[in-house]
Amino acid sequence: MAKSARKKKRTQSVQEALEQVRALLQKHTIVENMVHKQDMPRHDLVESLVHKQNLAELQNKLDQLHPADVAYILEALPLEERLVIWDLVKAERDGEILLEVSDSVRETLIENMDAHELVAAAEQLDTDEIADLVPDLPQDVVDDVLHSMSVEEREQLRAAMSYAEDSVGALMDFDMVSVRDDVSLEVVLRYLRRMDELPDHTDQVFVVDRDDVIKGVLPINRLIVTDPEVLVGSVMNTGYITLTPDDKAQQAAQSFERYDLVSAPVVDQSNRLVGRVTVDVVVDFIRERNEAEQLSHAGLLEEEDIFASVWKSAKNRWLWLAVNLGTAFFASRVIGAFEGTIEKLVALATLMPIVAGIAGNSGNQTTTLIIRSLALGQVTPDNARRLIGKELAISLLNGVVWGGVAGIFAYLLYRSMPLSLVMTSAMLLNLVVGALVGMMVPLAMQKLGRDPAIGSSVLLTFTTDSMGFFIFLGLATVFLI
Repeated sequence: MAKSARKKKRTQSVQEALEQVRALLQKHTIVENMVHKQDMPRHDLVESLVHKQNLAELQNKLDQLHPADVAYILEALPLEERLVIWDLVKAERDGEILLEVSDSVRETLIENMDAHELVAAAEQLDTDEIADLVPDLPQDVVDDVLHSMSVEEREQLRAAMSYAEDSVGALMDFDMVSVRDDVSLEVVLRYLRRMDELPDHTDQVFVVDRDDVIKGVLPINRLIVTDPEVLVGSVMNTGYITLTPDDKAQQAAQSFERYDLVSAPVVDQSNRLVGRVTVDVVVDFIRERNEAEQLSHAGLLEEEDIFASVWKSAKNRWLWLAVNLGTAFFASRVIGAFEGTIEKLVALATLMPIVAGIAGNSGNQTTTLIIRSLALGQVTPDNARRLIGKELAISLLNGVVWGGVAGIFAYLLYRSMPLSLVMTSAMLLNLVVGALVGMMVPLAMQKLGRDPAIGSSVLLTFTTDSMGFFIFLGLATVFLI
């Protein structure tokens, strides 16, 4: 309850900040227009002073906000106002804010920065954060950033960029604390006190040997309450979770959720410590993955800036619209093949959308459950066949129940028992088709190494529509005409 209240309060404060910024922008525009129209001595000087005063008020407001809140405001403003705000953000916060904004908005901001500004923004960030930013930067900027780094930092950046986007290596952080097991806790405490600050989300320090092979972890709370004279090796935790750079990020997210982790060490094949993953990065990954799945279900290729140009937004939606158009034409030809049947029994035209619609909804339920189970790692080759059997059984039961209900309504409307039986049979068969497609498409996508969510909804709708029309009209042709 307390967490929910804090989250709600946080959301309200960000929204309030956005409204205040919008009000200041509006005030800035109105005052500048009024001053510009005034005929007065030293007009240019007065106009310049008013301009600076208004912008100073805006900048003061922005300086009080967290980089994530500034990013939220930038995403919620049209391009012209967005660029006004971006110019007012202090240079030392550019890099943090670029990391927080969505990819589409980041493109518009980077397009309006020169090479010097981009290099300065990148230099504010840690190596793993620069790796997230590099794909959006011009090559000459990337070269300048690499040139400004130390040899160790360059190697870390190249390593981070070499891993797949959905791997642990892409989430890995190189900023961590490691100690030896043969020193006392007092030595560790003195070592930590010499640091300006601990890396974010440091809930434990990693215990390694001379070759950086991990031997255990030392939780900070145990370090604080234990006798300082005790050796690290005698109090370290040897039952810990490790990740490797090539592990799937989704697997790491599941480990963080299952074991309530704040951080986890990342080791190479020789069990040498190479980095760590922290909970904030995992949360961001989960959020971005969920957003990507929602976009995929809606047939969008990528996240879209709501204030992008009409042309750019339209192109983002074209692929699946084209697929939908093709599938719709196919479904229409299925209906066209039974024109003679429909002409003889007009009631079929009013009933066949019900057959397709119910099967589509049922299939979507199956698809959603399977995609979720795949994401959680619950579906394996061993149990996939059993799950398919279960979904078929569910579809048969639903077909009998709801197909029967639909058949009763058809009888009440048209007083035709044969039509009622055809309606029930078509509903039953199409629900089975929907269940099969709802299961098989996500499973096939995963087997091909693709996101199971991509295209599942479109292919399911296409199949349940086309097969629903074919089954219903085909049965009607055989038994009613």
